[in-house]
Amino acid sequence: MEFLTGLWTYVIPFLVVLTVLVFVHELGHYWVARRNGVRIETFSIGFGPELFGRTDRAGTRWKFSAIPLGGYVKMFGDADAASTPSGAVRTMTPQERELSFFHKRLGQRAAIVAAGPIANFLFAIIGLTLLFSLYGQPYTPPDIGTVQEQSAAARAGILPGDVIVEIDGQPIERFEEVQQIVRFNQGTPLALVVERDGSRVPMSVTPEVTQITDRMGNTHSIGLLGIGRAGMEYRRHDPLTALWQAGRETVNLTVGTLGAVGQMISGSRGTEELGGPLRIAQMSGEVAQSGVVALVWFMAILSVNLGLINLFPIPMLDGGHLLFYAVEAIRGKPLGDRAQEYGFRIGLALVLTLMVFATWNDLVHLRVVDFFRDLVS
Repeated sequence: MEFLTGLWTYVIPFLVVLTVLVFVHELGHYWVARRNGVRIETFSIGFGPELFGRTDRAGTRWKFSAIPLGGYVKMFGDADAASTPSGAVRTMTPQERELSFFHKRLGQRAAIVAAGPIANFLFAIIGLTLLFSLYGQPYTPPDIGTVQEQSAAARAGILPGDVIVEIDGQPIERFEEVQQIVRFNQGTPLALVVERDGSRVPMSVTPEVTQITDRMGNTHSIGLLGIGRAGMEYRRHDPLTALWQAGRETVNLTVGTLGAVGQMISGSRGTEELGGPLRIAQMSGEVAQSGVVALVWFMAILSVNLGLINLFPIPMLDGGHLLFYAVEAIRGKPLGDRAQEYGFRIGLALVLTLMVFATWNDLVHLRVVDFFRDLVS
């Protein structure tokens, strides 16, 4: 019974969330490739042996595979799921070249590769647009209700009743924007402008680095000012306003994620927050129990992260292919086969290393490492 409960609580939501996001990503590649005359041989959700599938009239095999940790679109001329060229590319007939990905113009190939990550960003925007139209967008005026004693805000001279109107030159409309900026600026001075008694008062405040544990047991290092909001509400928008706000929210998520990655690279932020499939499964189950609104937010965040990760300039990922295309545009010809082969090997090693590291973080977070340590101690 406990196994069935765990399966329903964590595994099923995880598979549903991952399947939707992977399908959206691969559909981006598929859609643009088809419109550029490329024959698609396989559209797979997952890797490994096929579980079930069907072949459409265009000859594309749509299938679910045994390992549900990703997916791929195999185009005519590909040797494998990583889109490395097969040996038959050089001996294709003129008719086959018309259908081959590798014989398309550079701009066409770049558009096909970039379409996957772009689809993930569009999915986040569309999901949030529907959420803001049907349910509402969390909205809190940037009014300060409380200021904690001995906090960063108190030391900077911020007072209850102040209204934050600008941070580092960026206009502020909602308290949520303040939270997002502050969370990703740990120990970095921020230039604030607050409105007080009808006048604008500039000041500098440095968020304190604080360790917090969320309701799902994840520990995060964030920046805090020590201020509280005056109140919160949900505002429903008309479709155009909802689309605009969803676009802004997606940009904020993107900038925040890139900022966090930059802090990890510089060493100012711990890497224990990097999670793999086990933690995503745990969070998927927890969020799914919180309702549709929380699930849409979670999927939007994951979709943005999936799009960003795939744009990193690492061979094997979409960003690595785009990097090769940029070099090709500069040189006027593609990199040699050996250079590309070495690049893919290095990319594979980096991706596998990241997966192992993220999975290790998951095992530590879920206390699995402590469990086995206790067994042998």
